[in-house]
Amino acid sequence: MKAVVFRKGKGLVYENVPDYSLAPDEVLVKVANTGFCGSDHSLVAGGLLSDGYILGHEISGVVVEKGAQADGPPVGTKVCIRPTYCGKCANCLSGKPHLCRVNRRTAGIGDLPGGFAEYVKVFGQMLIPIPGGVDSRNAALAETFAAALHGINCTSDRKGSVLVMGGGPIGLCAVRLLKIIGYRPIILYEPVPEKREIAAAYGADYVFDPLEKDADAQVLALVPGGFQKIFECSGVKANINRAINLSVDNGEICIVSMIFTPLTIDAPFLVNLKEIRLTASNSNTHQENIQCLNWMAEGKLDARPLISDYEPLERLPAVYRERIDTGLVIKVLLKIGEEF
Repeated sequence: MKAVVFRKGKGLVYENVPDYSLAPDEVLVKVANTGFCGSDHSLVAGGLLSDGYILGHEISGVVVEKGAQADGPPVGTKVCIRPTYCGKCANCLSGKPHLCRVNRRTAGIGDLPGGFAEYVKVFGQMLIPIPGGVDSRNAALAETFAAALHGINCTSDRKGSVLVMGGGPIGLCAVRLLKIIGYRPIILYEPVPEKREIAAAYGADYVFDPLEKDADAQVLALVPGGFQKIFECSGVKANINRAINLSVDNGEICIVSMIFTPLTIDAPFLVNLKEIRLTASNSNTHQENIQCLNWMAEGKLDARPLISDYEPLERLPAVYRERIDTGLVIKVLLKIGEEF
């Protein structure tokens, strides 16, 4: 089958790889669409992959074959994939497979090959049936919305003023979800005009360029005292200190982005003084994916405005060099097999 694989010293390469054979507990999915995630970029750019590994965990497709002992929906079912599962550890057994640690199996961002290929093999417990009315492009990106929803769910139920820092795919998804859930006002910090435009279309009440020297003063004029909740979705370390300054007393700050280098809090006493709740999120749950798919079916969520680059699988190595690694994309979606 055709796939895009990581090769040491070369990066992403489009080539033929052996067809899969299934173990008794595995399921084969014919891939329709796969999204390129920011974590994929980090792994490729950092060379943090074994030679020949196939990335891609934002996947939609159709079940085409099942092992004799495999769980999950029947052959012919349209599915998307929640990529992490073991089914044995305490986290998996308590409904938190995204925190799986002991026997972790992960498709496209771990030990199992992913969706930058014509087929992907997974365990049935990783599959989520796609409801009627949801097309394969939206379904592939349900996981992106679910990651944003998980960040929101890691905070309290209190609704009110909210600042989203960073208008990448996760930040933009957060804006749309916050609108659906009922937060007001929703403000986005994002320096790229095209991303600010999508945020406005997704329901942001105000959008600001955070690089403007008076941006903080402008938003505090709209939200006197600060924000009840702030979601850091940019990966910019300086935003953590900025968020502390912009938080209201008893406010909440959730770090949704992954920050891989040491972080210093300039004025930790402010966290105490304001009694700020500082939390973070990691990935998403099965149920959050289902919720986002249902909202898609109801017409409340649409991932298509996020897609800046829609390309066939064989174009991915060039798109990575020309668009992804140069920071020109918002979201890349690959057309791999028959869409629905």
